[in-house]
Amino acid sequence: MAPPAQSQRSPSPSQPSGKGEVSDLKMQLRQLAGSRAPGTDDSKRDLFKKVISYMTIGIDVSSVFSEMVMCSATSDIVLKKMCYLYVGNYAKYNPDLALLTINFLQRDCNDQDPIIRGLALRSLASLRVPNLVEYLVSPLAAGLKDSNTYVRMIASVGVLKLYHISASTCLDADFPQLLKHLLLNDPDPQVVANSLSALQEIWGTAASSEEAAREREGLISKPVIYYLLNRIKDFSEWAQCTVLELVSKYAPPDSNEIFDIMNLLEDRLQHANGAVVLATIKLFLQLTLSMTDVHQQVYERIKAPLLTLVSSGSPEQSYAVLSHLHLLVMRAPMLFASDYKHLYCQYNEPFYVKKLKLEMLTAVANESNTYEIVTELCEYAANVDIPIARESIRAVGKIALEQYDVNAIVDRLLQFLEMEKDYVTAETLVLVKDLLRKYPQWSHDCIAVIGNISSNNVQEPKAKAALIWMLGEYAQDMQDAPYALEGLIDEWEDEPSPEVRLHLLTAVMKCFFRRPPETQKALGSALAAGLADMHQDVHDRALFYYRLLQHNVSVANSVVNPTKQAVSVFADTQSSEIKDRIFDEFNSLSVLYQKPCYMFTDKEHQGPFAFSEEVGNIAVDNDEDLLLGTTTKQDSSLPHQTAALVSLDQTEPHAEQTNSVIDDLFGLGLSSSPAPPPLKLNAKAVLDPTTFQQKWRQLPVSTSQEVSISPQGVAAMTSPQVLVRHMQQLHCIHCIASGGQAPNFKLFFFAQKADEPSSNFLVECVVNLSTSKAHIKIKVDDETASQAFSALFQSAFSNFDY
Repeated sequence: MAPPAQSQRSPSPSQPSGKGEVSDLKMQLRQLAGSRAPGTDDSKRDLFKKVISYMTIGIDVSSVFSEMVMCSATSDIVLKKMCYLYVGNYAKYNPDLALLTINFLQRDCNDQDPIIRGLALRSLASLRVPNLVEYLVSPLAAGLKDSNTYVRMIASVGVLKLYHISASTCLDADFPQLLKHLLLNDPDPQVVANSLSALQEIWGTAASSEEAAREREGLISKPVIYYLLNRIKDFSEWAQCTVLELVSKYAPPDSNEIFDIMNLLEDRLQHANGAVVLATIKLFLQLTLSMTDVHQQVYERIKAPLLTLVSSGSPEQSYAVLSHLHLLVMRAPMLFASDYKHLYCQYNEPFYVKKLKLEMLTAVANESNTYEIVTELCEYAANVDIPIARESIRAVGKIALEQYDVNAIVDRLLQFLEMEKDYVTAETLVLVKDLLRKYPQWSHDCIAVIGNISSNNVQEPKAKAALIWMLGEYAQDMQDAPYALEGLIDEWEDEPSPEVRLHLLTAVMKCFFRRPPETQKALGSALAAGLADMHQDVHDRALFYYRLLQHNVSVANSVVNPTKQAVSVFADTQSSEIKDRIFDEFNSLSVLYQKPCYMFTDKEHQGPFAFSEEVGNIAVDNDEDLLLGTTTKQDSSLPHQTAALVSLDQTEPHAEQTNSVIDDLFGLGLSSSPAPPPLKLNAKAVLDPTTFQQKWRQLPVSTSQEVSISPQGVAAMTSPQVLVRHMQQLHCIHCIASGGQAPNFKLFFFAQKADEPSSNFLVECVVNLSTSKAHIKIKVDDETASQAFSALFQSAFSNFDY
């Protein structure tokens, strides 16, 4: 019988063709292990490549460990490199197998070829097996004294690896002192740089002791600093950055020494590498921080190098440099005012670069350059790039709020409204509202244009809310204001944004007190719609206005239409302390993230778990309190207070007559309890974590949105448990998992209907105190109750302030 035909498909070298492929490799390697026949090394290379390719794609080839070690007895450097790569990958997870490599690695550390000596030493130091530390000490000591530069470079880094495996062994062998000797005496600059990096990390992470403090001070002593500065031109770019970072920690005793250092490093500002330039700038800024005049001259000196780096290089490099330039511009905008044209956007720049430039243009605007900057920004507003057009309009508004050429800027903004582009109109309306809050005297010119805008052409919530605010605030000057508001009230049910509905309630109230006959019917419709609204904030505001009118109409007028003062300063989103902290961390990621490093590096701010999409995937570091187990871990220190809460819907008996008058006046026809039946939750709801996880994976997301946290809430939220007690004891919303530390928390809540325990509400709440925001996802068994629970949860969360 003829043999079966061979498949025409050639097997991929990166994937096994059958289950016995690894076994075949093992057998072939064993056959070649002791062979000295011609061409053996070439055969070994092919097999080694297969082993490495399998290892790369995740196939377990640890079974050929001993064969790979036996085949390493060769002078072929390529084979040794592949063998070292294989050994380093599997030694950490197979300490017993790693012991097989010690003999051949120690033998290679004494090889005549310095390349092999260095590779073997690097592989030996990379095993990272605590039990094998004793075998690493002698090769490292020999490597540090090796005559070849490459071996000494490897050995200096190997000392640091040894320190991380066993700090006591490293210190007992006196390796730091050998590194210090290399630092001050080695002729090769890369060996010096590696020794410096290793010593900085060793003494920087060493336990607090007199020796560690003394060694840290020794690194930043004047002899060491001047020695490194005199050799700085010999170092590589990254080594120069390391040296400059060390010099920035040195405190010169007098101004003469400061000038000497700056003169020595003057040419580093012209370096082609951006990292070197930024490190030099950081050093100059820190050295002159206490010398005001010189500090200002430094700003003038560093402008040209920074602007050169921005215009050359990749967009990513430009953004990194621009971020640092942005920080300097915010600290001293007047010094950069004459260079505003360098900040104009180029057509081929990505959005993130253009956005940063627009922020800087806004900062450097003053009386002398406002006209040119605003003219340029107006060109961007007509750009086809919608995000840039939006940012440009906001930039124009920010300049106007700084009181620069307000007259001309208001005219430009009003011209934007004639462009008949939805996004331009939306952004302009928001800015006009802010301008009117600060400059009420411009209301006549603005209202003449605003009155011609139809609310049907404005769809974005913030823009529609701004238009409604102006309709209510200037109702006496806008002839059609009551009728425009009435049209919006007729579309109440179709309006998805609670923000718009809240503004609409307030605007109708303002309009009523200014033009009562025309607004009476509209106010009645708005109150009725608001009282029936499922969103808790909208319902509460409508009920507040309703009760206020019942109490006293004059008081209601003074509350809704008080005497207002122009807004002088709008709140800054970042405190001066945070900005100073970021400046102290110049030339780091803090500048790019625009937040101090502790906010994104310290574990205490990251929280004890890794955020994940599913609750079942939470990674907890021995945090037994993360799963609160509602039946076993409830805080009984505070009593239940749900029964003591007073409902807003309770009406005093003597107010019934006033109620009927108000109801008749506005045509409400409401009963004494106008609010819809509230959603009642089970105060003793119980749900085990396993069921919660299963339901969370199965149910779709019903609601996903971001809510704001009040300043009082941010101040009070020192731990997740504070919010947990608030939600559970006051609102019957229970927490099943929580974790994190300020400013990041993550909590999972659940609740159940009082009359239907099988109907569950599941909530994921991710809190970020640094932005005063919380992202909420809600999943429900009963979709008909989703909106009611969402409104209740948001109201409970927003009211957290103790």
